[in-house]
Amino acid sequence: MANTERGGGGNFGDAKQSDPVGHARLLPWTRDDGRPCYLMSASGDGYVSRLADRMESVQLDTGAEVLRCAGSLITDQRTTSRQLRFVATRLSECLTDVLRIAESRGARLPQGTVER
Repeated sequence: MANTERGGGGNFGDAKQSDPVGHARLLPWTRDDGRPCYLMSASGDGYVSRLADRMESVQLDTGAEVLRCAGSLITDQRTTSRQLRFVATRLSECLTDVLRIAESRGARLPQGTVER
């Protein structure tokens, strides 16, 4: 894949360091080595941006579903320690995704915007 939506070669992971205008978007996935991926985009409405938007939506929906299921397991006295470890691992994965999404979206807020 290219590191810009306008074309060009390269690696998503290197986009943030070479972004001349500060429009690098943190993507909702990581590289194979675990490092973050960034996208250089002038418009934010290209194919990879739309793919990232859909991926964020899926990750948020998955997190909500895992949270719902976790609540049921936690309150069930018959839940085993193995099941609790499994759900804790899934919750940790979902929280990691949600924090990455929050960081990405926060970085894209206009300068001077304060949300409470």
